[in-house]
Amino acid sequence: MTPDRAVLERAIERGEREGGSVEFKERLTRETHLVDGRLESLAAQLRHRVLSGDGEATYVVGITDDGNLAGIDPEAFSESMDVLSLLADEAGAHIEDVETWGVDGEGNAVRGQSGERGIVGVATIREGAVMDDDEHIVVGTAGHVDHGKSTLVGSLVTGQADDGQGGTRSYMDVRPHEVERGLSADLSYGVYGFDDDGPVRMDNPDRKTDRARIVEEADRLVSFVDTVGHEPWLRTTIRGLVGQKLDYGLLTVAADDGPTKTTREHLGILLATELPTIVAITKADLVDEDRIATVEREVERLLRDVEKTPLPVERHGVDAAIEEISETVVPVVTTSAVTGDGLDTLDELFERLPKTGGDETAQFRMYVDRSYNVTGVGAVASGTINAGRVEAGDELLLGPMADGSFREVVARSIEMHYHRVDEGRAGRIVGIALKGVEEQDVERGMVLLPRETDPQPVREFEAEVMVLNHPTRIGEGYEPVVHLETISEAAAFYPEGGQLLPGDSGRARIRFKFRPYLVEEGQRFVFREGRSKGVGTVTDVTGVE
Repeated sequence: MTPDRAVLERAIERGEREGGSVEFKERLTRETHLVDGRLESLAAQLRHRVLSGDGEATYVVGITDDGNLAGIDPEAFSESMDVLSLLADEAGAHIEDVETWGVDGEGNAVRGQSGERGIVGVATIREGAVMDDDEHIVVGTAGHVDHGKSTLVGSLVTGQADDGQGGTRSYMDVRPHEVERGLSADLSYGVYGFDDDGPVRMDNPDRKTDRARIVEEADRLVSFVDTVGHEPWLRTTIRGLVGQKLDYGLLTVAADDGPTKTTREHLGILLATELPTIVAITKADLVDEDRIATVEREVERLLRDVEKTPLPVERHGVDAAIEEISETVVPVVTTSAVTGDGLDTLDELFERLPKTGGDETAQFRMYVDRSYNVTGVGAVASGTINAGRVEAGDELLLGPMADGSFREVVARSIEMHYHRVDEGRAGRIVGIALKGVEEQDVERGMVLLPRETDPQPVREFEAEVMVLNHPTRIGEGYEPVVHLETISEAAAFYPEGGQLLPGDSGRARIRFKFRPYLVEEGQRFVFREGRSKGVGTVTDVTGVE
Protein backbone atom coordinates (compact mmCIF):
# COMPACT_ATOMS: atom_id res chain seq x y z
CA MET A 1 0.00 0.00 0.00
CA THR A 2 1.44 3.39 -0.97
CA PRO A 3 1.86 6.08 1.73
CA ASP A 4 -0.72 8.28 0.00
CA ARG A 5 -3.22 5.46 -0.17
CA ALA A 6 -2.52 4.66 3.50
CA VAL A 7 -3.54 8.17 4.54
CA LEU A 8 -6.80 7.83 2.64
CA GLU A 9 -7.42 4.37 4.09
CA ARG A 10 -7.00 5.74 7.61
CA ALA A 11 -9.63 8.41 6.87
CA ILE A 12 -12.01 5.69 5.68
CA GLU A 13 -11.27 3.49 8.69
CA ARG A 14 -11.86 6.44 10.98
CA GLY A 15 -15.25 6.95 9.38
CA GLU A 16 -16.17 3.29 9.79
CA ARG A 17 -14.95 3.32 13.41
CA GLU A 18 -16.22 6.71 14.64
CA GLY A 19 -19.26 7.01 12.43
CA GLY A 20 -20.77 10.08 14.00
CA SER A 21 -18.32 12.72 12.78
CA VAL A 22 -17.55 11.25 9.35
CA GLU A 23 -19.82 11.22 6.32
CA PHE A 24 -19.32 9.42 2.98
CA LYS A 25 -20.71 10.98 -0.21
CA GLU A 26 -20.18 9.78 -3.74
CA ARG A 27 -20.97 13.26 -5.05
CA LEU A 28 -23.11 16.33 -4.30
CA THR A 29 -25.00 18.31 -6.94
CA ARG A 30 -26.95 21.53 -6.87
CA GLU A 31 -29.91 19.96 -8.69
CA THR A 32 -30.25 17.06 -6.25
CA HIS A 33 -29.01 18.30 -2.91
CA LEU A 34 -30.08 21.94 -2.78
CA VAL A 35 -33.78 21.65 -3.71
CA ASP A 36 -37.11 20.71 -2.10
CA GLY A 37 -35.98 21.04 1.49
CA ARG A 38 -32.94 18.85 0.89
CA LEU A 39 -30.56 21.69 1.83
CA GLU A 40 -32.08 22.05 5.31
CA SER A 41 -32.00 18.28 5.86
CA LEU A 42 -28.38 17.89 4.75
CA ALA A 43 -27.31 20.96 6.71
CA ALA A 44 -28.88 19.42 9.83
CA GLN A 45 -26.99 16.21 9.10
CA LEU A 46 -23.73 18.15 8.73
CA ARG A 47 -24.42 20.02 11.97
CA HIS A 48 -24.91 16.65 13.74
CA ARG A 49 -21.58 15.40 12.35
CA VAL A 50 -19.79 18.53 13.58
CA LEU A 51 -21.31 18.26 17.06
CA SER A 52 -20.46 14.55 17.22
CA GLY A 53 -16.83 15.39 16.45
CA ASP A 54 -16.52 18.10 19.11
CA GLY A 55 -16.60 20.88 16.54
CA GLU A 56 -15.01 19.05 13.60
CA ALA A 57 -16.38 16.70 10.95
CA THR A 58 -14.88 14.88 7.97
CA TYR A 59 -16.63 14.45 4.62
CA VAL A 60 -15.16 11.90 2.22
CA VAL A 61 -16.36 12.63 -1.32
CA GLY A 62 -15.96 10.30 -4.30
CA ILE A 63 -16.52 7.18 -2.23
CA THR A 64 -19.49 4.85 -1.80
CA ASP A 65 -21.37 4.37 1.47
CA ASP A 66 -19.57 1.09 2.10
CA GLY A 67 -16.15 2.74 1.73
CA ASN A 68 -15.22 1.66 -1.81
CA LEU A 69 -13.28 4.16 -3.93
CA ALA A 70 -15.55 5.39 -6.70
CA GLY A 71 -13.80 8.52 -7.94
CA ILE A 72 -15.57 11.40 -9.69
CA ASP A 73 -14.35 13.71 -12.44
CA PRO A 74 -12.80 17.08 -11.47
CA GLU A 75 -15.88 19.03 -12.59
CA ALA A 76 -18.16 16.94 -10.39
CA PHE A 77 -15.72 17.17 -7.49
CA SER A 78 -15.60 20.96 -7.75
CA GLU A 79 -19.39 21.14 -7.75
CA SER A 80 -19.48 18.81 -4.74
CA MET A 81 -17.16 21.16 -2.82
CA ASP A 82 -19.34 24.16 -3.77
CA VAL A 83 -22.45 22.38 -2.48
CA LEU A 84 -20.64 21.24 0.66
CA SER A 85 -19.56 24.83 1.31
CA LEU A 86 -23.18 25.99 1.10
CA LEU A 87 -24.31 23.22 3.44
CA ALA A 88 -21.55 24.11 5.92
CA ASP A 89 -22.51 27.79 5.83
CA GLU A 90 -26.13 26.87 6.48
CA ALA A 91 -24.99 24.79 9.47
CA GLY A 92 -22.83 27.56 10.93
CA ALA A 93 -19.58 25.90 9.88
CA HIS A 94 -16.99 26.15 7.13
CA ILE A 95 -14.60 24.03 5.07
CA GLU A 96 -11.16 24.36 6.64
CA ASP A 97 -9.11 22.04 4.42
CA VAL A 98 -9.48 19.68 1.46
CA GLU A 99 -7.08 16.88 0.46
CA THR A 100 -7.48 15.05 -2.85
CA TRP A 101 -6.35 11.71 -4.28
CA GLY A 102 -6.51 10.49 -7.86
CA VAL A 103 -7.94 6.99 -8.38
CA ASP A 104 -6.40 4.97 -11.22
CA GLY A 105 -7.97 2.07 -13.11
CA GLU A 106 -6.74 -0.43 -10.52
CA GLY A 107 -8.10 1.48 -7.55
CA ASN A 108 -4.77 2.96 -6.43
CA ALA A 109 -4.86 6.43 -4.87
CA VAL A 110 -2.19 9.12 -5.38
CA ARG A 111 -2.40 12.36 -3.40
CA GLY A 112 -3.02 15.61 -5.27
CA GLN A 113 -3.55 14.10 -8.73
CA SER A 114 -6.50 13.22 -10.94
CA GLY A 115 -6.65 9.55 -11.90
CA GLU A 116 -8.30 7.51 -14.61
CA ARG A 117 -11.36 6.93 -12.40
CA GLY A 118 -11.37 10.50 -11.11
CA ILE A 119 -10.86 12.08 -7.69
CA VAL A 120 -11.54 11.19 -4.07
CA GLY A 121 -11.37 14.03 -1.56
CA VAL A 122 -11.38 14.43 2.21
CA ALA A 123 -12.85 17.73 3.44
CA THR A 124 -12.38 18.88 7.03
CA ILE A 125 -15.39 20.86 8.34
CA ARG A 126 -14.97 23.12 11.36
CA GLU A 127 -17.60 24.74 13.53
CA GLY A 128 -17.95 28.51 13.18
CA ALA A 129 -18.89 30.70 10.25
CA VAL A 130 -16.20 32.48 8.24
CA MET A 131 -15.01 35.78 9.61
CA ASP A 132 -16.50 39.10 8.65
CA ASP A 133 -13.39 40.65 7.16
CA ASP A 134 -14.29 44.32 7.60
CA GLU A 135 -11.08 44.78 9.61
CA HIS A 136 -8.21 43.77 7.36
CA ILE A 137 -5.16 45.83 6.46
CA VAL A 138 -2.47 44.84 3.94
CA VAL A 139 1.14 45.89 4.55
CA GLY A 140 3.90 45.76 1.94
CA THR A 141 7.48 45.36 3.18
CA ALA A 142 10.57 46.83 1.52
CA GLY A 143 14.24 47.35 2.32
CA HIS A 144 17.79 46.34 1.43
CA VAL A 145 18.80 42.67 1.33
CA ASP A 146 19.68 41.32 4.80
CA HIS A 147 18.04 44.25 6.56
CA GLY A 148 15.62 41.90 8.30
CA LYS A 149 12.29 42.32 6.46
CA SER A 150 11.26 38.67 6.45
CA THR A 151 12.74 38.04 9.91
CA LEU A 152 10.81 40.95 11.42
CA VAL A 153 7.55 39.84 9.82
CA GLY A 154 8.20 36.21 10.82
CA SER A 155 8.56 37.28 14.46
CA LEU A 156 5.43 39.44 14.28
CA VAL A 157 3.18 36.70 12.88
CA THR A 158 4.46 34.02 15.27
CA GLY A 159 5.40 35.99 18.38
CA GLN A 160 8.68 34.04 18.38
CA ALA A 161 12.06 35.64 19.00
CA ASP A 162 14.56 35.21 16.18
CA ASP A 163 17.65 33.11 16.87
CA GLY A 164 19.98 35.80 15.56
CA GLN A 165 20.45 33.86 12.33
CA GLY A 166 17.20 34.82 10.62
CA GLY A 167 15.36 31.68 11.76
CA THR A 168 11.92 33.29 11.71
CA ARG A 169 12.61 34.37 8.13
CA SER A 170 11.89 30.78 7.06
CA TYR A 171 8.23 31.37 7.93
CA MET A 172 8.02 33.81 5.01
CA ASP A 173 10.33 32.49 2.28
CA VAL A 174 8.37 30.04 0.19
CA ARG A 175 11.01 28.45 -2.03
CA PRO A 176 13.68 25.95 -0.88
CA HIS A 177 16.57 27.85 -2.48
CA GLU A 178 15.47 31.01 -0.65
CA VAL A 179 15.67 29.28 2.72
CA GLU A 180 19.03 27.73 1.81
CA ARG A 181 20.58 31.03 0.67
CA GLY A 182 18.76 33.27 3.15
CA LEU A 183 17.57 35.52 0.31
CA SER A 184 13.98 36.10 -0.79
CA ALA A 185 13.54 35.85 -4.58
CA ASP A 186 9.78 36.21 -4.91
CA LEU A 187 6.85 37.70 -3.07
CA SER A 188 5.77 35.82 0.04
CA TYR A 189 2.88 36.32 2.38
CA GLY A 190 2.22 36.25 6.11
CA VAL A 191 -0.79 36.91 8.29
CA TYR A 192 -1.66 37.48 11.92
CA GLY A 193 -4.53 39.15 13.68
CA PHE A 194 -6.09 40.51 16.84
CA ASP A 195 -9.08 39.75 19.01
CA ASP A 196 -10.32 41.17 22.33
CA ASP A 197 -7.45 39.47 24.16
CA GLY A 198 -4.68 40.80 21.91
CA PRO A 199 -2.61 39.30 19.06
CA VAL A 200 -3.68 36.03 17.39
CA ARG A 201 -0.50 34.51 15.98
CA MET A 202 0.52 31.43 14.03
CA ASP A 203 1.78 28.37 15.87
CA ASN A 204 3.12 26.66 12.75
CA PRO A 205 3.31 29.02 9.75
CA ASP A 206 4.42 26.15 7.51
CA ARG A 207 0.98 24.55 7.92
CA LYS A 208 -1.64 26.24 5.75
CA THR A 209 -4.43 25.25 8.16
CA ASP A 210 -2.74 27.45 10.77
CA ARG A 211 -3.11 30.47 8.50
CA ALA A 212 -6.76 29.56 7.99
CA ARG A 213 -7.17 29.45 11.78
CA ILE A 214 -5.96 33.05 12.05
CA VAL A 215 -8.56 34.18 9.51
CA GLU A 216 -11.24 32.27 11.41
CA GLU A 217 -10.39 33.43 14.93
CA ALA A 218 -9.20 37.02 14.53
CA ASP A 219 -11.50 40.04 14.63
CA ARG A 220 -8.88 42.07 12.75
CA LEU A 221 -6.37 40.79 10.19
CA VAL A 222 -2.96 42.06 9.13
CA SER A 223 -1.65 40.56 5.88
CA PHE A 224 1.97 41.11 4.82
CA VAL A 225 3.21 41.15 1.23
CA ASP A 226 6.91 40.51 1.81
CA THR A 227 9.00 41.79 -1.10
CA VAL A 228 12.58 41.22 -2.22
CA GLY A 229 15.60 43.21 -1.03
CA HIS A 230 18.24 42.04 -3.49
CA GLU A 231 18.98 44.44 -6.36
CA PRO A 232 18.63 41.85 -9.19
CA TRP A 233 15.02 41.28 -8.12
CA LEU A 234 13.99 44.95 -7.94
CA ARG A 235 11.37 44.23 -10.59
CA THR A 236 9.71 41.76 -8.20
CA THR A 237 9.81 44.34 -5.41
CA ILE A 238 8.12 46.90 -7.65
CA ARG A 239 5.51 44.28 -8.56
CA GLY A 240 4.78 43.74 -4.86
CA LEU A 241 4.52 47.43 -3.98
CA VAL A 242 2.67 48.60 -7.10
CA GLY A 243 0.68 45.50 -8.01
CA GLN A 244 -1.04 45.00 -4.64
CA LYS A 245 -3.74 47.22 -3.17
CA LEU A 246 -1.72 47.99 -0.05
CA ASP A 247 -2.82 50.01 2.96
CA TYR A 248 0.67 50.73 4.35
CA GLY A 249 4.34 50.27 3.60
CA LEU A 250 6.92 48.95 6.08
CA LEU A 251 10.51 49.93 5.17
CA THR A 252 13.31 48.23 7.12
CA VAL A 253 16.74 49.76 7.77
CA ALA A 254 19.33 47.64 9.62
CA ALA A 255 21.00 49.40 12.56
CA ASP A 256 24.36 47.82 11.77
CA ASP A 257 24.29 49.00 8.14
CA GLY A 258 22.13 52.11 7.93
CA PRO A 259 20.34 53.46 4.85
CA THR A 260 21.74 52.21 1.52
CA LYS A 261 21.16 52.96 -2.14
CA THR A 262 18.51 50.22 -2.21
CA THR A 263 16.86 51.75 0.88
CA ARG A 264 16.54 55.05 -0.98
CA GLU A 265 15.24 53.29 -4.06
CA HIS A 266 12.57 51.35 -2.16
CA LEU A 267 11.55 54.46 -0.21
CA GLY A 268 11.17 56.30 -3.50
CA ILE A 269 8.85 53.60 -4.85
CA LEU A 270 6.75 53.59 -1.66
CA LEU A 271 6.36 57.35 -1.64
CA ALA A 272 5.87 57.61 -5.41
CA THR A 273 2.83 55.37 -5.02
CA GLU A 274 1.58 57.70 -2.24
CA LEU A 275 1.56 54.85 0.28
CA PRO A 276 1.57 55.78 3.99
CA THR A 277 4.78 54.22 5.29
CA ILE A 278 6.41 53.16 8.58
CA VAL A 279 10.20 52.85 8.88
CA ALA A 280 11.44 50.05 11.17
CA ILE A 281 15.08 50.29 12.23
CA THR A 282 15.97 46.60 12.72
CA LYS A 283 18.76 44.61 14.40
CA ALA A 284 19.05 47.02 17.33
CA ASP A 285 20.50 44.16 19.39
CA LEU A 286 23.68 44.17 17.27
CA VAL A 287 24.79 47.73 18.04
CA ASP A 288 25.16 50.14 20.95
CA GLU A 289 22.92 53.12 21.72
CA ASP A 290 25.24 55.61 20.01
CA ARG A 291 25.01 53.66 16.75
CA ILE A 292 21.21 53.44 17.02
CA ALA A 293 21.06 57.23 17.51
CA THR A 294 23.30 57.72 14.46
CA VAL A 295 21.09 55.53 12.24
CA GLU A 296 17.96 57.26 13.52
CA ARG A 297 19.47 60.60 12.46
CA GLU A 298 20.41 59.15 9.05
CA VAL A 299 16.85 57.90 8.55
CA GLU A 300 15.40 61.26 9.57
CA ARG A 301 17.77 63.03 7.15
CA LEU A 302 16.82 60.62 4.36
CA LEU A 303 13.11 61.33 4.92
CA ARG A 304 13.60 65.09 5.02
CA ASP A 305 15.60 64.89 1.77
CA VAL A 306 12.44 63.64 0.06
CA GLU A 307 10.29 66.24 1.82
CA LYS A 308 8.78 63.84 4.37
CA THR A 309 8.46 64.44 8.10
CA PRO A 310 9.89 61.70 10.36
CA LEU A 311 7.91 60.93 13.53
CA PRO A 312 9.94 58.92 16.09
CA VAL A 313 7.27 56.81 17.80
CA GLU A 314 9.35 56.25 20.94
CA ARG A 315 9.42 60.03 21.47
CA HIS A 316 5.90 61.00 20.35
CA GLY A 317 3.87 57.86 21.14
CA VAL A 318 1.62 55.48 19.22
CA ASP A 319 -1.41 57.78 19.41
CA ALA A 320 0.48 60.51 17.57
CA ALA A 321 1.75 58.05 14.95
CA ILE A 322 -1.76 56.77 14.21
CA GLU A 323 -3.16 60.28 14.01
CA GLU A 324 -0.36 61.76 11.88
CA ILE A 325 0.73 58.94 9.52
CA SER A 326 0.13 60.07 5.93
CA GLU A 327 1.81 60.55 2.58
CA THR A 328 4.01 63.19 4.24
CA VAL A 329 4.46 61.96 7.85
CA VAL A 330 6.47 58.75 8.38
CA PRO A 331 6.56 57.06 11.83
CA VAL A 332 9.94 55.55 12.78
CA VAL A 333 10.22 52.56 15.18
CA THR A 334 13.45 50.94 16.45
CA THR A 335 13.15 47.15 16.72
CA SER A 336 14.92 43.86 17.31
CA ALA A 337 13.46 40.51 16.29
CA VAL A 338 15.92 38.86 18.71
CA THR A 339 15.07 40.77 21.90
CA GLY A 340 11.53 41.75 20.87
CA ASP A 341 12.21 45.46 21.34
CA GLY A 342 9.74 47.57 19.37
CA LEU A 343 7.54 44.63 18.31
CA ASP A 344 4.84 45.57 20.84
CA THR A 345 4.82 49.05 19.29
CA LEU A 346 4.34 47.59 15.80
CA ASP A 347 1.60 45.31 17.15
CA GLU A 348 -0.25 48.31 18.55
CA LEU A 349 0.14 50.27 15.32
CA PHE A 350 -1.11 47.41 13.14
CA GLU A 351 -4.00 46.73 15.53
CA ARG A 352 -5.21 50.33 15.43
CA LEU A 353 -4.25 51.77 12.03
CA PRO A 354 -7.31 52.39 9.81
CA LYS A 355 -7.74 50.73 6.45
CA THR A 356 -6.78 52.99 3.53
CA GLY A 357 -6.76 50.86 0.37
CA GLY A 358 -9.75 49.88 -1.74
CA ASP A 359 -13.34 51.05 -2.08
CA GLU A 360 -15.88 48.38 -1.13
CA THR A 361 -18.76 50.40 -2.63
CA ALA A 362 -17.25 50.61 -6.12
CA GLN A 363 -17.65 48.08 -8.92
CA PHE A 364 -15.63 44.90 -8.40
CA ARG A 365 -12.16 44.87 -9.95
CA MET A 366 -9.14 42.63 -9.30
CA TYR A 367 -5.90 42.58 -11.26
CA VAL A 368 -4.42 39.07 -11.37
CA ASP A 369 -1.01 38.74 -9.72
CA ARG A 370 -0.51 35.00 -10.16
CA SER A 371 -2.39 31.87 -11.19
CA TYR A 372 -2.19 28.20 -10.31
CA ASN A 373 -4.15 24.97 -10.69
CA VAL A 374 -5.78 23.05 -7.84
CA THR A 375 -6.82 19.45 -8.38
CA GLY A 376 -10.58 19.16 -8.24
CA VAL A 377 -11.00 22.93 -8.39
CA GLY A 378 -9.22 24.03 -11.55
CA ALA A 379 -7.75 27.43 -12.39
CA VAL A 380 -7.25 29.87 -9.51
CA ALA A 381 -6.48 33.56 -10.01
CA SER A 382 -4.98 35.33 -6.99
CA GLY A 383 -4.39 38.97 -6.22
CA THR A 384 -5.57 41.87 -4.11
CA ILE A 385 -9.11 43.09 -4.79
CA ASN A 386 -8.78 46.68 -6.02
CA ALA A 387 -12.39 47.69 -5.51
CA GLY A 388 -15.86 46.37 -4.73
CA ARG A 389 -16.89 42.89 -3.64
CA VAL A 390 -17.09 39.44 -5.20
CA GLU A 391 -19.10 36.42 -4.07
CA ALA A 392 -18.86 32.73 -4.89
CA GLY A 393 -21.09 32.14 -7.91
CA ASP A 394 -20.63 35.61 -9.43
CA GLU A 395 -20.41 35.78 -13.22
CA LEU A 396 -17.26 37.64 -14.26
CA LEU A 397 -15.12 38.69 -17.20
CA LEU A 398 -11.41 37.80 -17.38
CA GLY A 399 -8.98 39.55 -19.70
CA PRO A 400 -7.86 41.07 -21.84
CA MET A 401 -6.53 38.14 -23.81
CA ALA A 402 -3.74 38.79 -26.30
CA ASP A 403 -6.30 39.89 -28.90
CA GLY A 404 -8.02 42.29 -26.50
CA SER A 405 -11.06 40.08 -25.86
CA PHE A 406 -12.51 39.07 -22.49
CA ARG A 407 -13.65 35.60 -21.47
CA GLU A 408 -16.79 34.84 -19.46
CA VAL A 409 -15.99 32.96 -16.24
CA VAL A 410 -17.69 32.12 -12.94
CA ALA A 411 -16.20 32.51 -9.46
CA ARG A 412 -16.49 28.93 -8.16
CA SER A 413 -15.11 29.70 -4.71
CA ILE A 414 -12.95 32.22 -2.86
CA GLU A 415 -10.11 31.63 -0.40
CA MET A 416 -8.23 34.05 1.84
CA HIS A 417 -5.03 32.69 3.37
CA TYR A 418 -6.28 29.11 2.73
CA HIS A 419 -9.57 29.87 4.45
CA ARG A 420 -12.68 29.52 2.30
CA VAL A 421 -14.91 32.61 2.37
CA ASP A 422 -18.21 33.38 0.68
CA GLU A 423 -17.19 36.92 -0.22
CA GLY A 424 -14.04 38.91 -0.95
CA ARG A 425 -13.85 42.67 -0.44
CA ALA A 426 -11.66 45.55 -1.56
CA GLY A 427 -8.14 45.37 -0.16
CA ARG A 428 -8.23 41.61 0.58
CA ILE A 429 -5.67 39.17 -0.81
CA VAL A 430 -7.70 36.30 -2.24
CA GLY A 431 -7.57 33.33 -4.56
CA ILE A 432 -10.63 32.96 -6.82
CA ALA A 433 -11.28 29.56 -8.39
CA LEU A 434 -12.61 30.16 -11.90
CA LYS A 435 -14.95 28.07 -14.01
CA GLY A 436 -14.73 28.57 -17.79
CA VAL A 437 -10.99 28.97 -18.28
CA GLU A 438 -7.83 26.86 -18.13
CA GLU A 439 -5.01 27.88 -15.80
CA GLN A 440 -2.55 28.33 -18.66
CA ASP A 441 -4.81 31.04 -20.11
CA VAL A 442 -4.78 33.13 -16.90
CA GLU A 443 -1.89 35.61 -16.88
CA ARG A 444 -0.54 38.27 -14.55
CA GLY A 445 -1.80 41.70 -15.57
CA MET A 446 -5.25 40.44 -16.53
CA VAL A 447 -8.25 41.79 -14.64
CA LEU A 448 -11.47 40.29 -13.28
CA LEU A 449 -14.63 42.38 -13.65
CA PRO A 450 -18.42 41.87 -13.37
CA ARG A 451 -19.85 40.29 -16.52
CA GLU A 452 -22.20 43.24 -17.17
CA THR A 453 -19.30 45.66 -17.69
CA ASP A 454 -17.94 46.68 -21.09
CA PRO A 455 -14.16 46.98 -20.61
CA GLN A 456 -12.11 48.75 -23.27
CA PRO A 457 -8.47 47.60 -23.19
CA VAL A 458 -5.86 49.84 -24.83
CA ARG A 459 -2.38 49.57 -26.29
CA GLU A 460 -1.67 53.27 -25.71
CA PHE A 461 -2.40 55.88 -23.07
CA GLU A 462 -1.28 59.35 -22.08
CA ALA A 463 0.38 60.10 -18.76
CA GLU A 464 2.06 62.72 -16.65
CA VAL A 465 5.51 61.34 -15.84
CA MET A 466 8.47 62.30 -13.65
CA VAL A 467 11.99 61.08 -14.40
CA LEU A 468 13.66 60.17 -11.10
CA ASN A 469 16.94 58.92 -12.52
CA HIS A 470 18.41 58.62 -16.03
CA PRO A 471 22.01 58.83 -17.30
CA THR A 472 21.19 61.13 -20.23
CA ARG A 473 17.75 61.99 -21.62
CA ILE A 474 14.55 60.12 -22.45
CA GLY A 475 13.75 60.52 -26.13
CA GLU A 476 11.09 59.17 -28.49
CA GLY A 477 10.93 55.38 -28.57
CA TYR A 478 12.57 54.88 -25.16
CA GLU A 479 11.47 51.42 -23.91
CA PRO A 480 11.44 50.79 -20.15
CA VAL A 481 9.25 48.24 -18.34
CA VAL A 482 6.02 49.80 -17.02
CA HIS A 483 4.67 48.46 -13.71
CA LEU A 484 0.99 49.38 -13.40
CA GLU A 485 -1.20 47.40 -10.99
CA THR A 486 0.04 43.84 -11.72
CA ILE A 487 1.00 44.68 -15.32
CA SER A 488 4.73 44.45 -16.04
CA GLU A 489 5.23 45.14 -19.74
CA ALA A 490 7.77 46.83 -22.00
CA ALA A 491 6.38 50.05 -23.42
CA ALA A 492 7.60 52.76 -25.76
CA PHE A 493 7.61 56.38 -24.52
CA TYR A 494 6.94 59.37 -26.76
CA PRO A 495 7.48 62.52 -24.63
CA GLU A 496 5.67 65.71 -25.46
CA GLY A 497 8.35 67.99 -26.90
CA GLY A 498 10.56 65.06 -27.87
CA GLN A 499 12.56 64.54 -24.67
CA LEU A 500 12.64 64.49 -20.87
CA LEU A 501 15.75 65.10 -18.75
CA PRO A 502 16.52 63.72 -15.26
CA GLY A 503 14.29 65.49 -12.72
CA ASP A 504 11.87 66.63 -15.45
CA SER A 505 8.11 66.24 -15.29
CA GLY A 506 6.01 66.24 -18.43
CA ARG A 507 3.43 64.53 -20.57
CA ALA A 508 4.12 61.44 -22.65
CA ARG A 509 2.28 59.02 -24.89
CA ILE A 510 3.03 55.44 -23.84
CA ARG A 511 2.43 52.34 -25.97
CA PHE A 512 2.61 48.74 -24.71
CA LYS A 513 4.96 46.76 -26.90
CA PHE A 514 3.17 43.43 -27.17
CA ARG A 515 -0.52 43.52 -26.24
CA PRO A 516 -3.38 45.62 -24.82
CA TYR A 517 -4.26 45.95 -21.13
CA LEU A 518 -7.06 47.50 -19.12
CA VAL A 519 -5.77 50.92 -18.04
CA GLU A 520 -7.80 53.64 -16.33
CA GLU A 521 -7.30 57.35 -15.72
CA GLY A 522 -5.74 58.13 -12.37
CA GLN A 523 -3.76 54.90 -12.06
CA ARG A 524 -0.18 55.40 -10.92
CA PHE A 525 2.77 53.44 -12.29
CA VAL A 526 6.53 53.02 -12.03
CA PHE A 527 8.82 52.61 -15.04
CA ARG A 528 12.34 51.22 -14.97
CA GLU A 529 15.12 50.29 -17.38
CA GLY A 530 18.61 49.63 -16.05
CA ARG A 531 19.51 52.52 -13.74
CA SER A 532 16.72 54.65 -15.20
CA LYS A 533 13.60 55.02 -13.10
CA GLY A 534 10.51 57.17 -12.99
CA VAL A 535 6.89 57.39 -11.95
CA GLY A 536 3.72 58.46 -13.70
CA THR A 537 -0.04 58.88 -13.56
CA VAL A 538 -2.42 57.88 -16.35
CA THR A 539 -4.24 61.00 -17.62
CA ASP A 540 -6.12 59.80 -20.74
CA VAL A 541 -7.05 56.45 -22.28
CA THR A 542 -9.39 57.75 -24.98
CA GLY A 543 -8.55 58.84 -28.48
CA VAL A 544 -4.90 57.88 -28.15
CA GLU A 545 -4.65 55.18 -30.78
